[in-house]
Amino acid sequence: MKRFFSAVIGIIALTGVARAGQAPVAVVEDVQGKVTGAEFMDYVVPGQVIKLGAGGSITLGYMKSCWREIITGIGTVIVGTEASLVHLSEFKAGKVPCDSGLTEHVGKEVGDSAATIVRGIGEEQPKPHLVLHGLSPLVAVSDRGRIVVDRLDVKGEHYELQLAGAPFLHGKFYDFAKANIALKPGGAYSMKLNAKSVAFVVDADATAGTGPAMSRLVSLR
Repeated sequence: MKRFFSAVIGIIALTGVARAGQAPVAVVEDVQGKVTGAEFMDYVVPGQVIKLGAGGSITLGYMKSCWREIITGIGTVIVGTEASLVHLSEFKAGKVPCDSGLTEHVGKEVGDSAATIVRGIGEEQPKPHLVLHGLSPLVAVSDRGRIVVDRLDVKGEHYELQLAGAPFLHGKFYDFAKANIALKPGGAYSMKLNAKSVAFVVDADATAGTGPAMSRLVSLR
């Protein structure tokens, strides 16, 4: 046991300095009870330490590995790159459908690259760089305005959503599922908010409703 704690302390010492400026690797999909070190819908980075108290639980979705963990009970969690190091707490984990390139997408302003992709959709150019496995996107935003969604491969599907006064998760995530909006399986779409935009496709087997966050996450930050 002492050896384990020494290893944990070593990991914290080595990773604590490196955390600044690191890209997020997982999203906190749920928090219950006493949890310190992370909040609901936070992005977390390697080396981040999360502590669970009595009755506490946390759900982490790792964006590169598509590995989803439900961790419960008193203990300590150290965020890894594709999975967590868990001490004392109980956990259940497994793969869920997601785009393994999501880590690169999150937190980036992708307007220029998305615009290039959109122009090429009808010309057998490369597909949009993001694949959603949920029909209702969960959109990370840093400002307010109007979200405009257009179907690219079929004409006629169009949505305009005014964010002013809309309910948000953690103040920065707009959930299409809460607005009862579901896109079409297999469809290609563009999504714009002010000067930011992204193009994506919805997987043919995408599921409806409020599924795992990393299966339907889109960033317009």
